[in-house]
Amino acid sequence: MKKRLSDWMNKLSRVLLVAIITTGFLFTTYATALALSKENNVHLSHNAQTVISNSQLIPTTSIWDKKTESYSGNREITIYRSPSCGCCGAWIEHIQKQGFKIKEDIKTEEMEAIKQKYNLPQDLASCHTAIIDGYVMEGHIPADDIKRFLKQKPQFIGLAVPGMPLGTPGMESGNIKQPFTIMAFDKKGEVEVFKEYQSY
Repeated sequence: MKKRLSDWMNKLSRVLLVAIITTGFLFTTYATALALSKENNVHLSHNAQTVISNSQLIPTTSIWDKKTESYSGNREITIYRSPSCGCCGAWIEHIQKQGFKIKEDIKTEEMEAIKQKYNLPQDLASCHTAIIDGYVMEGHIPADDIKRFLKQKPQFIGLAVPGMPLGTPGMESGNIKQPFTIMAFDKKGEVEVFKEYQSY
């Protein structure tokens, strides 16, 4: 009887010992995992804050503010626009900030006749028509593209941004920025893509 009791006690103590060791191992593993998780969360949080902080430091320069093209040629520009057009003034401010000088700002109700005079294809028409060095600049063309065109002195007679795309100077509409294409055109009315803007 004593021997059986002793054997039973030995077995029980072994089971309890295994249970204690297993529980201790599981607890240690859990505690370690928890500590690592907290540490990683701290690192992730810190990294996320760093990314946010860095993204706030990255300047988001609009194409209308960029000055990437150097240009030493003629900067005097004549502009024809309708007296009732409000967006034209914002575009004029844009090109002035980019170093262009307004030689004449002519407000006229005869805009269609002006466009015909300068051989502007009808489907490329916009609100204002500008003339610089004999070239036609129609609509909301970024100043940098005008400089690039003038430096290249191509066989075309001008550039045009047809219509009045939302997001261009004077045509702001919240965060809406319509893609637009700058077209080059010649005297015969032949057109070619000069540059496309999908986002800006």
